[in-house]
Amino acid sequence: MNVLFFLTPKSDVAFIYDDDSLRQVLEKMENHTYSAVPVISRNGQYVGTITEGDLLWGIKNQFNLNLKNAEHVSISSIRRKMDYQPVYANANMESLIEKALNQNFVPVVDDQKNFIGIIRRKDIILYYHKRESEARGKRL
Repeated sequence: MNVLFFLTPKSDVAFIYDDDSLRQVLEKMENHTYSAVPVISRNGQYVGTITEGDLLWGIKNQFNLNLKNAEHVSISSIRRKMDYQPVYANANMESLIEKALNQNFVPVVDDQKNFIGIIRRKDIILYYHKRESEARGKRL
């Protein structure tokens, strides 16, 4: 099976640019109620993943901030604890599932490492659950 079957395209993904301000990122994450979002460069390459924890620890340890001052802090100045590892669009299912075990979503990049979307762990689980349920129904 092709991993692109599970792809949520970039146009449907809430992501941030690596030069967005801390305030922009906080507002986007709050608006979408996400705890982690992909970070991409302005030329479209996947840079990493920023989490709520990264933001909180960055605010606490790196900056003495209020929301007004957060407008002047670039998100690239926030240290990230761990980036979600991407897969290439031609990845095999084993590679996808291996990454999805430890990540809420798996970023997908093309051959030039341009971000093209994400695959949600939830979508993989739902697909296999449905497939298993259908197989059980055929056996009865």
